[in-house]
Amino acid sequence: MTKLRGMKPWPVCLAALIASFAAFAAEPAGPVVIVRDAAQLRAALGALQAGTTLRIGPGEYPGGQSVRGVARLTVEALDAKNPPLFKGGSGGWHFSQCDGLMVRDLRVSGQRANGLNLDDGGQAARPTRGVTLERVEVSDIGPRGNHDAIKASGITGLTLRDCTVTGWGGQGVDLVGCHQVLITGCRFTGKPGFSASAGVQAKGGSADVTVEKCRFTNAGERALNLGGSTGLPYFRPADAKHEAARLIARDNIIEGSLCAAAFVGVDGAEFTGNTVLFPERWIFRILQETTDARFVPSRNGVVKGNRIVFRAAQIREVVNVGGGTAPATFRFEGNQWFAEDRPAASKPRLPVAEKDGVYGRDPR
Repeated sequence: MTKLRGMKPWPVCLAALIASFAAFAAEPAGPVVIVRDAAQLRAALGALQAGTTLRIGPGEYPGGQSVRGVARLTVEALDAKNPPLFKGGSGGWHFSQCDGLMVRDLRVSGQRANGLNLDDGGQAARPTRGVTLERVEVSDIGPRGNHDAIKASGITGLTLRDCTVTGWGGQGVDLVGCHQVLITGCRFTGKPGFSASAGVQAKGGSADVTVEKCRFTNAGERALNLGGSTGLPYFRPADAKHEAARLIARDNIIEGSLCAAAFVGVDGAEFTGNTVLFPERWIFRILQETTDARFVPSRNGVVKGNRIVFRAAQIREVVNVGGGTAPATFRFEGNQWFAEDRPAASKPRLPVAEKDGVYGRDPR
């Protein structure tokens, strides 16, 4: 093969081509608006158009910001190392019917209701699509009552990446009728005085949700609520026969909480490769809280390859099984169980026999 004079080898050309595409992709496709105070932000929100990138300067801004029906919107810090703080009010930000939304490097704190609210505008048959939150910090929401740090309703294609949630009244992340969701690399830390019920909850017909590589520390009564309890008018789709389906929780660290994970009205959930440290009352729960005749019993859970360290004196039941469920459909396999205070009592009592379990050896 003859090498043409002056032509670079193809790997070099390919690398240059990739670099040029990356540089092009980093540039906003639409208008860029920079604001540096609350008055400028208010004016900018009133004039948004599709494809806008809104960059917000450092400083403190009031809560109560809202956007509706603006597609391909990016809201981000002007300086990612010094992000703006949205403080107080009933809610922090409310994004409704914003397809292709990107929110990154913002701080939201001290709201009475919800920190961030993402929804489909009540149009259950027409979900909002393609929403991403990156490096968003939400704290001190509530503090008591059903007040969520991040509430998402009717979103398909939702990603939360490297977000931090600290102190909330209801759920750290509450998913109602959301589909194709990835929550990755996030941190959820409860605080005294806040009535947190869950770290992450997926309910109301949610499906195909993955929670991975997250850290939960005293993150509510149920660190992971895989399912839940939803009023019938709020399901998406309206005829869903489960609170949630096809959920995956993998490679997380879960410390504290009354239980690490609850399977509640769920049809298929995998809890794999997680590290569970010192739950306070139960390790797992299998429950049925939505009892309409159309719903399937909580079923088809897989608990596999986890490292579970607990204190036998604290645990009432390793797996708490409620009525109306199908515990025989669950599978336990290859988990490592260690009762730190009584290693000889490490082997748990489970609703079904476990395959290849390891008992009494500290997996840490």
